[in-house]
Amino acid sequence: MYTFIDNFIIYLKVEKNASPRTIESYQNDIWQFIDFLADELKMPGEDIRPEQVDHLAVRKHLALLQRSGVKRTTIARKMASLRAFFRYLTREEILSVNPLSHVSSPKLEKRLPEVLSQDGAWALVQAPDTGTPAGLRDRAILEVLYSSGLRVSELVGLDLGDLDLSVGYVRVMGKGSRERIVPVGSYAVKAVKRYLTAGRPLLDKKKAGQALFLNKDGGRLTTRSIRNIVDKYVEQVSIQRKISPHTLRHSFATHLLDGGADLRSVQELLGHVKMSTTQIYTHVSREKLMAVYEKNHPRA
Repeated sequence: MYTFIDNFIIYLKVEKNASPRTIESYQNDIWQFIDFLADELKMPGEDIRPEQVDHLAVRKHLALLQRSGVKRTTIARKMASLRAFFRYLTREEILSVNPLSHVSSPKLEKRLPEVLSQDGAWALVQAPDTGTPAGLRDRAILEVLYSSGLRVSELVGLDLGDLDLSVGYVRVMGKGSRERIVPVGSYAVKAVKRYLTAGRPLLDKKKAGQALFLNKDGGRLTTRSIRNIVDKYVEQVSIQRKISPHTLRHSFATHLLDGGADLRSVQELLGHVKMSTTQIYTHVSREKLMAVYEKNHPRA
């Protein structure tokens, strides 16, 4: 089985252009299943043949995960990894029948994303002390996250050449290496210009890199650094909820819809492939609308 897993990983890298994080996740999920199967069959994992896997073994694996207290979302992700692997084996004609075709993934509760109010978002982006280079950088980061709805991975991947502040656009490399052009709001443009003028030059100690957002040593900021920055200002403005950088992306989408933007435009701005992914934000807007109605209508 090990050779087939190695070939699948090569397929993910070369043909699907999957990210290192996605590949690592797939590997871990598949190896976990093979370890389970080796215990079940009382044989080494490398000796297991693809045709020895059936839907009963997969269901037994899922049942064990559930009894172990693994979250439904995690189980669903593991199932997606196995589906991709066995779909690959079927397509390559290593298997004639996909053993997962009769296995259902656990149903997930649709959880609405956490969203800041417009006042809350405004308070958060204005929190940094712009009297320091780091403060100018942080203000620019928060403004861009909220005004453009970028993923954190997209934000940290920005280079100086990706910006066109004269027209207010940024070029973003999204999931699956899909490039898109995203508008940057006027407040964000102003904050980025101030950072580039008075902040970044003092942080750019290496004088060589093209990364837009730099850490104190002059290197590119990481996704973890962005989370720490957001945590810092969430605490500073006393927001008593669990807020992450992605919350600003959720807030960006929801506030656009609240303001009258159409769903298709929001989908393009977020870089979603499927409209169904974007539609979750319509539920947030409807909930807000219903709350306003119930609070203010005399016959509600």
